[in-house]
Amino acid sequence: MSDLMKTLSVAALVAFGALAAQAQTPAAETPAETATETPAATPTEPAVAADGVGTNGLNLGEEVGAEASEGGVGSTYVQAEHGDWEVRCVRAEEGKDPCQLYQLLSDEAGNAVAEISIFGLPAGQQAAAGATVITPLETLLTAQLTIAVDTAKAKRYPYTFCAAAGCFARIGFTAPDVAGFKAGAKAALTIVPAAAPDEKVVLNLSLKGFTAGYDAVNAANGN
Repeated sequence: MSDLMKTLSVAALVAFGALAAQAQTPAAETPAETATETPAATPTEPAVAADGVGTNGLNLGEEVGAEASEGGVGSTYVQAEHGDWEVRCVRAEEGKDPCQLYQLLSDEAGNAVAEISIFGLPAGQQAAAGATVITPLETLLTAQLTIAVDTAKAKRYPYTFCAAAGCFARIGFTAPDVAGFKAGAKAALTIVPAAAPDEKVVLNLSLKGFTAGYDAVNAANGN
């Protein structure tokens, strides 16, 4: 999912001049009109210091390190797959890579509509797990979203904010909620489109592989 960014473009023009020197001929026996010119000095490559600054004071740049390249710090990778879930982790500069349990949700036509990421929380809190659900920008926020496991009653959750990537709902699951996910076969995530407030879009949230994936995420995060 993408952030709004502005790119500044800077152009620099540098002019290099060459000095021409003229050698004077001796006055004796040589007419003044026959002065001989010396060739123009040939420019040489400027020396480059360790910090990338040349002798003329211009910074010549340096190669981008691994932290900004593909597979570097901050990049996301799939550590494992469990059923219909992926264990997605982010490469950290130090320590263990934080991981989440991820699933992309599609409609009946196979179009990607929403996504959900779930991660366990340390014991002793009211919420046993946290989750982030991202829906399209055209979602009716006031209708909120609902999640129902199998035939259990649905729970309603509010949206937190919207950005260029979509509308985000940051929600918490209690221990009974997590137990329901582990024991269930499938769940239904329902959203309402802003263009059709009387309609509901029901997305199938598969629970196949949830238990193994959830336990793997907790083990990776040290919970």
